[in-house]
Amino acid sequence: MPRVVSLFLPGWPIDRLRRSLGPSAPAPDQRLVLVGREGARRILTAVSRVAEQAGLRVGMPLTKAHALVPDVLTMPADPMADSAALERLALWALQHYAPVVAPDPPDGLVIDTTGADHLHGGEERMLTGLVNRLGASGIFARAAVADTWGAAHAAARFLAAPVCIVPPGAAGKVVAPLPIFGLRIPPETVTGLHVLGFATIGEVLAVPRAPLVLRFGTLIGRRMDQLLGMVHEPVDPLRAPEHVSVRKVFGEPIGAPETIGRYTAALVGDLCKALEKRSLGARRLDLLFHRVDNSRQAIRIGTARAVRDEKRLVRLLCDRIETIDPGFGIEIMDLTATLAEPLVLQQKASSLIEEAQADLAGLVDVIANRIGARRLYRLAPVESDVPERSIQRIPPLAPDDGMTWPGRWPRPARLLARPEPIEVMALLPDHPPAFFIWRGVRRRVQRADGPERIFGEWWKRDAELSAVRDYFQVEDAEGERFWLFRSGEEQQIITGAGRWFLHGIFA
Repeated sequence: MPRVVSLFLPGWPIDRLRRSLGPSAPAPDQRLVLVGREGARRILTAVSRVAEQAGLRVGMPLTKAHALVPDVLTMPADPMADSAALERLALWALQHYAPVVAPDPPDGLVIDTTGADHLHGGEERMLTGLVNRLGASGIFARAAVADTWGAAHAAARFLAAPVCIVPPGAAGKVVAPLPIFGLRIPPETVTGLHVLGFATIGEVLAVPRAPLVLRFGTLIGRRMDQLLGMVHEPVDPLRAPEHVSVRKVFGEPIGAPETIGRYTAALVGDLCKALEKRSLGARRLDLLFHRVDNSRQAIRIGTARAVRDEKRLVRLLCDRIETIDPGFGIEIMDLTATLAEPLVLQQKASSLIEEAQADLAGLVDVIANRIGARRLYRLAPVESDVPERSIQRIPPLAPDDGMTWPGRWPRPARLLARPEPIEVMALLPDHPPAFFIWRGVRRRVQRADGPERIFGEWWKRDAELSAVRDYFQVEDAEGERFWLFRSGEEQQIITGAGRWFLHGIFA
């Protein structure tokens, strides 16, 4: 079933302007509006959240805005710059989230994520990560995912807080209570429906279609069909001029997996020749299938390194062909290198003395494309005394910098993401616990070693100036070994209040 994400940017013109101005941008608490022209009138085209709280609205005449808020800061609107920036944002989403992305002017994006959400940890994590990344860049966003573009568009604008997931098959039920404006119809049509007494999308969907189409035109009927999935609404994917792309148009639609695989190999060969002319290697390939019913399906693969090996790329793409539903047939196939890097060819060592090192890039690519590149990583040490900061994730093929963990004190095989509080009976000040209760289970300590004192990194955070942890390695009656610590010294509350935590489990 198709899944479509609608990304709504309610303050896009203001956020875009603040990012372009950089340090010289107005303060966040400044009442800022953008001014454009509507005929001979000067009206507000965008309003900051602070100005909106003061009573200013989009479409209000500038003279009225000055009368309501005399100290409002006005700046000229630039719709062309807003549109260009929206396209750049769409290209960024294309690089990071899905192969089918398009701008949804004037304040949004639409992303077809069918079959791509598992690469980002599921739909909820994907939407939350997208909204958070934009928020960290100063762009306020809301996002929703649904079966159709229309349902996702309405949910992103009226339900997302800041994300909303419409369950498969529930689009009509979820959007029924939403305002009519969510149908993506002109303002004059919305006004006409309000005059007739309609207030929600569900009320419009419940009446016969013919009188509405006769009065307001065919657009309202098409929007309702698109929202319910009765009429497919394809997303025209955005492509940058610098992307290397090849296309195959068929005189007769194809649908057999063997035929699709054969033409995929031919497209990969043509693409590799085009990449060779530019001395590039592919890091990400998007294969789009245009079906005869005007819908599109896509396959995305990525590689750990820039490659131009036809056999490897064909294998990665053909492994995903089973996810494609050709429907009544495929009439066009597009293969695009949405991410390419300069490729430096290296000669393999021919020495009879040195052993050739195994190239794991092919295996890494196969696993990463099945489970997601974010789930495949290596662990590397970091110079830090605080245990949870002494480790980091790095790409699986990242070069080895030679750093190792110190071997003075053993560390547990499993370190918890966050230390979990436990109840402990211990003789203070420096004795290990006699027993502890973790996750409702009481464990009696048979053996213990410690304490190992670890101080906070005061040069990084002032709050850790007096932080102290005393770690103990303990073994319970069942032979399981744990890593516990007491936070702070009992006599000095400022060092951590003397609470006990479990931080790791030994193998």
